[in-house]
Amino acid sequence: MPEHTGETRNEQLTRNVGELLQELRVAQAGVQILFGFLLSVVFTDRFHDASGFEKSLHLSAVVLAVAATALLTAPAAWHRLLFRTGSRERILTVGNRIVLVGLVCLALAITSTVALIAKVVYGEIAMVVIAVLSAAIFGSLWFLIPIRLHPDNNGGTQPTGPPK
Repeated sequence: MPEHTGETRNEQLTRNVGELLQELRVAQAGVQILFGFLLSVVFTDRFHDASGFEKSLHLSAVVLAVAATALLTAPAAWHRLLFRTGSRERILTVGNRIVLVGLVCLALAITSTVALIAKVVYGEIAMVVIAVLSAAIFGSLWFLIPIRLHPDNNGGTQPTGPPK
């Protein structure tokens, strides 16, 4: 059942775009910190002694962070380029999909990074364990739980709120 807020369709779209851009600020901060860390690693003496596998894992984390950065900043760029063109609904529809792909890239970049750290510090078994745990945490918190919370996955019933 749609939520009735008393807003016009244009007001609702404006609010939704604003909410999307605000949510992206949170994800972008994480990407920026991760990307800065990944960039600085290559300039350490220890990185030059890393194995080919470790360098490949690092590069995959960098590429995933780049993809996450591009995907998570795209809706802000679109909004800036397209505002006042009546494109808010398209920005929201396509932007939502792009952001979800960006979040997957971010989760994979973080997972790759912590797997690399575990590999260098503790070895291959720790790398696998940490990678699986990280992927499970992101998968559960970012994707599975929201899917389960969706009203359509509740037998069609709306969640009940606190008594009024």
